[in-house]
Amino acid sequence: MAEFSPMMKHYLEIKEEYNDCIVFYRLGDFYEMFFDDAKTASRELEITLTGRDCGQEERAPMCGVPFHAAESYIARLIEKGYKVAICEQLEDPKTAKGIVKRDVIRVVTPGTVIETNMLDEKKNNYIMSIYKKGIYFGIAICDVTTGEFLSTKIEESNNFQLLLDEISKYNPAEIIVNKMLFDCKEEIDEIKLRFKAYVNCFDEEIFKTDVESLTKTYRFVNDNEKEIESLEKNDLQIPAINGLLDYLNKTQKIKLEHINMIKMYSTSKYMSLNITSRKNLELTEKMNDKGKKGTLLWVLDKTYTSMGGRLLRKWINEPLIDVAEINKRLNAVEELKNSLMFRGDIIDSLKRIYDIERLVGKIAYGNTNARDMISLKNSLKQLPYLKNILASSKSELLQNLYISLDELKDIHDLIEKAIVEDPPISITEGGIIKLGYNEEIDELKNAGMQGKNWLIELEAKEKEQTGIKNLKVGFNKVFGYFFEVTKSYLNLVPDRFIRKQTLANCERYITEELNELESKILGAEEKSVDLEYKIFIEIRNEIAKNIERLQKASSIISILDVLTSFAIVAEDLNYEKPLVDNSGIIDIKAGRHPVIEKMMPLGSFIENDTYLDKQNDRLSIITGPNMAGKSTYMRQVALITLMAQIGSFVPAASAKIGVVDKIFTRVGASDDLSMGQSTFMVEMMEVAEILREATPNSLVILDEIGRGTSTYDRTFYCLGSCRIYSK
Repeated sequence: MAEFSPMMKHYLEIKEEYNDCIVFYRLGDFYEMFFDDAKTASRELEITLTGRDCGQEERAPMCGVPFHAAESYIARLIEKGYKVAICEQLEDPKTAKGIVKRDVIRVVTPGTVIETNMLDEKKNNYIMSIYKKGIYFGIAICDVTTGEFLSTKIEESNNFQLLLDEISKYNPAEIIVNKMLFDCKEEIDEIKLRFKAYVNCFDEEIFKTDVESLTKTYRFVNDNEKEIESLEKNDLQIPAINGLLDYLNKTQKIKLEHINMIKMYSTSKYMSLNITSRKNLELTEKMNDKGKKGTLLWVLDKTYTSMGGRLLRKWINEPLIDVAEINKRLNAVEELKNSLMFRGDIIDSLKRIYDIERLVGKIAYGNTNARDMISLKNSLKQLPYLKNILASSKSELLQNLYISLDELKDIHDLIEKAIVEDPPISITEGGIIKLGYNEEIDELKNAGMQGKNWLIELEAKEKEQTGIKNLKVGFNKVFGYFFEVTKSYLNLVPDRFIRKQTLANCERYITEELNELESKILGAEEKSVDLEYKIFIEIRNEIAKNIERLQKASSIISILDVLTSFAIVAEDLNYEKPLVDNSGIIDIKAGRHPVIEKMMPLGSFIENDTYLDKQNDRLSIITGPNMAGKSTYMRQVALITLMAQIGSFVPAASAKIGVVDKIFTRVGASDDLSMGQSTFMVEMMEVAEILREATPNSLVILDEIGRGTSTYDRTFYCLGSCRIYSK
């Protein structure tokens, strides 16, 4: 059998190393795919399947996409659950000897997408690592677009259910697990069925317990942003963190400078919300279509920045249980709500701020262009204004934001001084560095500009000497500079003109003098372009040294954006500040369902009261006919409680909210036939979990348990209850 061609041998070597990926193999202006990859891509992308000589008797199946349009094709493959390895040319084909050197520069996976056109700007794209040891779990979570890196562990009873709850909170696009978890077929099957995430299994060897190398590279902080020193005994989170970092390093092929801090958090710091409660309360997505409209997020999202939108989603998924922290947020919202001028000035600045968080990610990846730099500069320009506005704030949280906000004037001034205001998209074709920033670039650009004058003078001189009135100097990338003469003047062309090209209506010529000018002009332009690219990379690298400062500023802006959003909603929808304490009392006067109220005509929602406490009024029984509003009322209590604990004002005339540690819901009839669970089985399992996990400070919503058919059944068994549960 004949051998494969040298190029195809190299492709097969790459494919063997990345056998779980579709390999995009760069050939000239195309990314080509071969053999099974080609068949898969042809089918999934609906592109033509062709063939290529490969040294064998049969041609290799092949399909390809233009390299400049590859992002859209990669996005479609990622959406369908594939991984893509990008094998790029590492040298110029014109100067290469033999086969052009190529290698994989990055593996794109569902959890490592960084291209903004492939992502929801107000939603994080998380990748999660889960390490199982015995019956316990270590978890690490990262968003590579922003550099956010989190970790926690689960060492309690009902561990697997708590793991599912944690996965549902982040809804990761991709999950990597160790072999122990993957071999637990029942658990891994449930993860795959419940979540759309792409699941990878890796050997235990990547889930290392090594702490020393981690602490040299990363700063570890706890829930309160205080640095952690002792990590040696943490045998759950450390392996999960190492596993995730190892995977990111192998797929991204670069040092991710923006991942510099790992936050070790405790699940007990936040209100516990299980999968069922998140789904039934429709916090961030609707049950039926997974859309945003009709959710609590839809009501509360008046954020002006993408990073603020992402933080709001996170706050909704992680209500606080610390009364002091909750009240800091509420006091800040109150100040913003009560001062229209103060809030308006902040909004004016927020409107002009781009997604600094993801711009920082692009800087770390080294794929920022000059337009990104201008977006960053224009964003940083607002920081001094924001700092000045916040100086007059009174609430503790806003004052802390004022003190912590770095104006980043040095970075703004660097970009302002160096980058032109309206640069081209490409950073390899020049036109991005301002005159006056670099003396050598100025000289080369002046030579180029002077060259244009030389060409104009030469054209005028030749017209006069030859008598060819319509002679003109032209240029293209193939032939360079030339004189163009129409057919009617060909008899006047002198012998010193050397024919270069014949067209239908004219002839193109060169002269020795024109060639000399071309060398000077193009030489200066080429040097200028190369130097501009080099200078731009230096600027980008200088800014990359300040990634932590940029991240901190973006975090402050995000918090301010969410607090402002709460204030806007409170003002527009007539929400009131709740009194949040540890009293164990929920006392709501004239409460309203935040979502349904917004969907109804103004003022048409009927207000209602709620009173619950841990002593004498632990249980409320709601009865009535179908469509009477029982479910609406019960969900309303849960949503108002949750809103108060994220720091938002609430839809009520007044509300006293004793902090709850967990919210449980059991709503309506549902089954899970794929898991072998009937409607009744689902109900009983959900109730069993509530009975097992609820504490004296939990809020429990039970809507329709043990449905019967008679009037007696519907009155007694079809009880919806809303209560503070006490064992």
